[in-house]
Amino acid sequence: MADRSSIEWTQATWNPTTGCDRTSAGCDNCYALTLAKRLKAMGNPKYQEDGSPRTSGPGFGLTLHEDQLQLPHRWARPRVVFVNSMSDLFHPSVPDEFLEEVFTVMAGTPRHTYQVLTKRSSRLMTWGKQRRWPENVWMGVSVESDRYTFRVDHLRQVPAAVRFISAEPLLGPLPSLDLEGIDWLIAGGESGHHARPVHPTWVLDLRERCLELGTAFFFKQWGNWAPTEGSDVSVTVDGELVRDPEVVGVPGAPVPVRRLARAAAGRMLDGRTWDQMPTATSRMEVR
Repeated sequence: MADRSSIEWTQATWNPTTGCDRTSAGCDNCYALTLAKRLKAMGNPKYQEDGSPRTSGPGFGLTLHEDQLQLPHRWARPRVVFVNSMSDLFHPSVPDEFLEEVFTVMAGTPRHTYQVLTKRSSRLMTWGKQRRWPENVWMGVSVESDRYTFRVDHLRQVPAAVRFISAEPLLGPLPSLDLEGIDWLIAGGESGHHARPVHPTWVLDLRERCLELGTAFFFKQWGNWAPTEGSDVSVTVDGELVRDPEVVGVPGAPVPVRRLARAAAGRMLDGRTWDQMPTATSRMEVR
């Protein structure tokens, strides 16, 4: 059966590949690497360290799992499935032929909805812009800071029924982000031992732009740093943690935050949760 997921915006995970390596700052505290190390210590053969020279920073070996390809055919009940929670399907070490097999399985199981997320947007664009995409496959890119908004331009070239952005971990404001043709935006702070804080104005700006343009907005979490009145630690608009700043109640000023467990920090924004989901759009034409 599918692995049940604790990720708020999906129901299950499916990992036809595992392993990845660092490609940008959002990878610095990768949850998948931490989990892979734990699974390796438990004797799980699917996870391994990657010591190859091409690995940039911490990583774990990219591995194809042929034995996992047919799993979705065995799930009778429809579900929303996050594909490759422990990898990147568009990693350069995934052969085109294997990509084709994964997409064939997704197209052949239309009762499920698949969510695919990548940081390798250039390969996504090259591989995907001339293909007829299955209507049940949502395609997204990660954008953790304004430096990587170009990934969204690549995503727009792909005729997926739903195009989405994961701004998690959100490491800065995204003033250059263009939401044209984007159906869904997920925002969230970072969690983990070395979690970096998120400034509330970064999130609020994204929410307001989504509401203005009709893009579904989902706030996943504050992470391990949450806005908390009375704290002697604040986060600046540049994402720096400072102590005892002169806090002024205007947008962009330092905001008091406190380090908390992820569950305690929660996911309330402006007094409520934001769990909007997208509506599929017909983009099936081959360009």
